[in-house]
Amino acid sequence: MNAREFRRRGKEMVDYVADYLEGIEGRQVYPDVEPGYLRPLLPTAAPQEPETFEDIIKDVEKIIMPGVTHWHSPYFFAYFPTASSYPALLADMLCGAIGCIGFSWAASPACTELETVMMDWLGKMLQLPGVFLAGEAGEGGGVIQGSASEATLVALLAARTKVTRCLQAASPGLTQAAIVEKLVAYASDQAHSSVERAGLIGGVKLKAIPSDGKFAMRASALQEALERDKAEGLIPFFVVATLGTTSCCSFDNLLEVGPICHEEDVWLHVDAAYAGSAFICPEFRHLLNGVEQYADSFNFNPHKWLLVNFDCSAMWVKKRTDLTGAFKLDPVYLKHSHQDSGLITDYRHWQLPLGRRFRSLKMWFVFRMYGVKGLQAYIRKHVQLSHEFEALVHQDPRFEICAEVTLGLVCFRLKGSNKLNEALLERINSAKKIHLVPCHLRDQFVLRFAICSRTVESAHVQLAWEHIRGLATDLLGAQKEEKADRKLK
Repeated sequence: MNAREFRRRGKEMVDYVADYLEGIEGRQVYPDVEPGYLRPLLPTAAPQEPETFEDIIKDVEKIIMPGVTHWHSPYFFAYFPTASSYPALLADMLCGAIGCIGFSWAASPACTELETVMMDWLGKMLQLPGVFLAGEAGEGGGVIQGSASEATLVALLAARTKVTRCLQAASPGLTQAAIVEKLVAYASDQAHSSVERAGLIGGVKLKAIPSDGKFAMRASALQEALERDKAEGLIPFFVVATLGTTSCCSFDNLLEVGPICHEEDVWLHVDAAYAGSAFICPEFRHLLNGVEQYADSFNFNPHKWLLVNFDCSAMWVKKRTDLTGAFKLDPVYLKHSHQDSGLITDYRHWQLPLGRRFRSLKMWFVFRMYGVKGLQAYIRKHVQLSHEFEALVHQDPRFEICAEVTLGLVCFRLKGSNKLNEALLERINSAKKIHLVPCHLRDQFVLRFAICSRTVESAHVQLAWEHIRGLATDLLGAQKEEKADRKLK
């Protein structure tokens, strides 16, 4: 493919993408395929001779689209939103064209410097304290990770390195292995599974702190766990506070948990993967209170709810040397003449992989083309739609709300057994008109209704609720008939 054909095919692809997104509402949100559907539709090996672009596009519709779950459909209410916007798509095209691998400043100065500035822009949108910003000569700063899972792992590994070096400085005879086997990390029992996975990869114990009646981690439970473990000779070193849990969007109490971490000299990482986007709105910023005084690192995903396509996970640290001290290696082939100038950042020292894409382009395009006010309006619309759905649930006495609705997630269920709600979810997802996923809150099986799509409107929410109510009526009717049949027998 030469430049001339690329121009033609590129325009065709833009039209295809625009048609797909404009017509996505008409596609079935969840596919009908069974596991293994795709292999029989493809040759057993790559073609020896070139094939045409036309044939490839035909096969996209014939082979790929039948197996796609349409995350950007206005009838997709599962998981959490994954961001998509036209400015971000355009920026991704440019990122692919430039194709740099921005592991160091010298590898592509614009890639590094735009990221530093964009992370400061975003930090200011969140009203993060200056200590988290790079500025002209700040000690902290931001970095784009691939996911919140990566950010948690990076923070845990940095904290592990920091505490190990401190203990070895105080007791030079201590080995790293002797220290690591005593290290303990903590998170709420509502924290994402990626926190547990970070503990596994980091080779440290992770303990779940029982959450309260609102599914939040509180100071008393954390303090009790710390005291118990210290009495057993263990070393608490890392706490993850979750703002907006995956199950029900609950919020750990930073203003309670933070002072304990500060007093115990324990690294506090704040994971706000979903909810963090909402903190650009003044009315939700209080949910982040405490980050100023107590957090060592903070992360959220613009690629969830801030219209910046995946992958773009924003992470800030108060002291950049905590990261670079853990990950810095300088083989001669990566060194460059400016690295010791004090004026630049080499992001390879802030992350797990060496290579990195020019992801800040997406932020730059989106922030400029939407503006802060446009992004705030987008968040507020989703929150309003979630409260609209909540009100609809309240109007039907057969249903109940299971957790406080703060942002764009509603947890609800039919009053009755877990088996009843499992059957309802099965009917919902089998019908394939909308898509939901469940969670467990304590011992209850709960349905999650997340406002996800950029194009979702009140009409979609209303139709989804009527669909759910209709299926619930059918289910309850069928159960009533079954009970009547059993009595007759």
